[in-house]
Amino acid sequence: MAWLAGCRRLHRRYERKADHFLAFTSIACTLICYRRLAK
Repeated sequence: MAWLAGCRRLHRRYERKADHFLAFTSIACTLICYRRLAK
């Protein structure tokens, strides 16, 4: 969860629909994994 703290859009839930929030969470997790693998 601490890794997601850097994602501004997930810091506060702006999305009204849960599906949109979960989609942005998935995108953020994918970006975090990609950045770790790219190192």
